[in-house]
Amino acid sequence: MSGGAFTGWVDGLARTHTRRLAGVAVQQGLTGEEALDAVQEAFATFLGLPQARTLVEADDDAFALLAVIVRNAARNARRRHHRARPHAPVEDAPLLDGGPSVEALIAAAEAHVTLLGCVQRLGEIQRNVVQLRCMDELSGGETAAALGLTPGHVAVLLLRARNALRLCMAS
Repeated sequence: MSGGAFTGWVDGLARTHTRRLAGVAVQQGLTGEEALDAVQEAFATFLGLPQARTLVEADDDAFALLAVIVRNAARNARRRHHRARPHAPVEDAPLLDGGPSVEALIAAAEAHVTLLGCVQRLGEIQRNVVQLRCMDELSGGETAAALGLTPGHVAVLLLRARNALRLCMAS
């Protein structure tokens, strides 16, 4: 087929099917103007395909291929349009989970660091008693056995350490 006959066929194809192809694009969510742009893009893509010339005799097949190309062009245009819209700032977005706020987490972390500093100020024996009883969750008897002390002495050391920690945390 000569170049003139082919372009004449494409011209006829465009005149015959533009409305239906624009309808395909509108079904994909484009406005009328965007749909015409998608159809024009589809024809440009169609003309670049090697099988376009073989469809000269098969008008229905050419329309089917153009409809697929228009549908893809419309979807691509819709995606680009979605990305181009301004989005709300991230700072204004609500938190998805119902967990503690960032401020509460920061306050808890600061309290934790303060507590660690206060524990470091305790004497070595009191620090060991606090470590074993409160953090390692050993019983008074187990702590006494581990440190070589009596359970009563461990209880007194723990009471004094807790009082010292309360004072330190309050200051």
